[in-house]
Amino acid sequence: KLVASAGIGTIAAGVTKANADVIQISGHDGGTGASPLSSIMHAGAPWEQGLAEAQEVLVQSGLRNRVTLRVDGGLKSGWDIVVAAMMGGEEFGFGSIAMIAEGCIMARVCHMNRCPVGVATQKEKLRKKFPGTPEHVANFMLFVAEEVRTILAAMGYRSLDEIIGRGDLLRPRADAGVRTNVPQPSLATGATKPAEPKRLAKTDTVDLSRFFAAAPPDEAERTAWVGVTRKGAAHSNGPVLDDEVLGFASVTKLIETNSGAVEERLEITNTDRSVGGRISGAIARKHGDYGFKGALDLVFTGSTGQSFGVWNIQGVNLKVVGECNDYVGKGMSGGSIVVVPPSESTFDAEDNVIAGNTCLYGATGGKVFLRGRAGERFGVRNGGCRTVVEGTGDHLGEYMTNGVVVALGRVGRNVGAGMSGGLIYVYDPEERGLQMHGDNAKNVFRVKSAAGQEELRGLIEEHHRRTGSAVAADILGDWPAALRRFWQVAPPSEQAGERVVVATPEEEDAAEAVCEAPDMRPVVTAAARRGGSPPRGPKASSGKWGGSSPTAPAAGRRDE
Repeated sequence: KLVASAGIGTIAAGVTKANADVIQISGHDGGTGASPLSSIMHAGAPWEQGLAEAQEVLVQSGLRNRVTLRVDGGLKSGWDIVVAAMMGGEEFGFGSIAMIAEGCIMARVCHMNRCPVGVATQKEKLRKKFPGTPEHVANFMLFVAEEVRTILAAMGYRSLDEIIGRGDLLRPRADAGVRTNVPQPSLATGATKPAEPKRLAKTDTVDLSRFFAAAPPDEAERTAWVGVTRKGAAHSNGPVLDDEVLGFASVTKLIETNSGAVEERLEITNTDRSVGGRISGAIARKHGDYGFKGALDLVFTGSTGQSFGVWNIQGVNLKVVGECNDYVGKGMSGGSIVVVPPSESTFDAEDNVIAGNTCLYGATGGKVFLRGRAGERFGVRNGGCRTVVEGTGDHLGEYMTNGVVVALGRVGRNVGAGMSGGLIYVYDPEERGLQMHGDNAKNVFRVKSAAGQEELRGLIEEHHRRTGSAVAADILGDWPAALRRFWQVAPPSEQAGERVVVATPEEEDAAEAVCEAPDMRPVVTAAARRGGSPPRGPKASSGKWGGSSPTAPAAGRRDE
């Protein structure tokens, strides 16, 4: 995916040489309703600019037959499709307009769990308002396709493939020209009289000549790349580590018989990317997502490449003695992933990073235990995975919809942003508090329910058992005291469940009195929960982030 901008052609040529199957050119239009206005209005360039440059460079470099060009960014009509095809696009992406077709009204509150038409929310009363059906989107696409067919017929062509890459068919709009969905008959017959391009003051200095070809391309050369990669097989990077695992007779027998247990040990390096994806795919192809009854335990030693454990499935248990890159457990639905430092390492695991950014992106199940810290956006879009980590960077639990995340160490700012389901537990022995957006600060509680305490302790015990974590051992060694140092982040959809106790103002005041640490700094005070004024004393934060600022003096204990 490349954002349309000047110089995109060079990047497109590079990723094509690196065996990209599809290059998606994204224009500045479109985007989700949850995006900041600055990102919607001022990010990137028009898709026409990016697509035209990428097409030109790939054709001139002789690389066009190795990749499919896809384009998106505010496409809405058949006219857009035809223009994009003439500029070299072979595939076309619809995002915002497809959402609108099923009922989205672009209220731009996708991240706040209060979508007025029930598209992006976990609240049942709002979800009941959702008006969309699959037929709405299908009908819209049919109308777009019909418009494309009408334009092609008026121009004298039978299919989209016949105009892909035909930049010579494009003309600047003339002063008297009116953009219509169906070209005028004179245009279709070629009997048009010369007309001056339409001129506007704000675009008068823009040179659009590179968008329009004076002569049609060589047809033999054009047809040599149109649809070749789109209809062919994906590029291969040769044998990968998963192929080696699937080649073991013991693993083959385990998958075939769907019973028993197998353990294998392998070396791994950071060029081994997406390890586990093909293994899970082979199992799912034969037994489905949840039909595998065997146990495949794989122990790797070394540093993994990106997306270790991607799409991990039930019955597959992966362990790394070393460290991992970004995207650990992306899209996993079952099984387990354990990452520990080597036994001979001399550093404190809880103070060092053992996994990269964006771990558990879109995971729907399984368990992950990391003896060490992870990077930013840990648990983003987590939809069911249960995990324990010993600290993270910014944006912990972003957009979570389900699952449980336990952090046994320091976490960055913006905890639980856009979170609409699931629970986050954060161990805060120094009572630093959590840095989070004010909209989400009211969803922070102490762990008071028996079910919540049992869940939390069970995960920490399993983490200690599977990783030998020192910090987990310390917590379990003085559980009653440690429990009072945990925060529980629970969005409204979870607050009626048995795992969360929403304290009344009186109970919150009493709970603060029980916690006798002299430097107690609660994240959310009882007054703030009641919608009252913030606590007296030094400011806890400046700017839009709630909680204690790393640079600002921490607020002292509330003086009631």
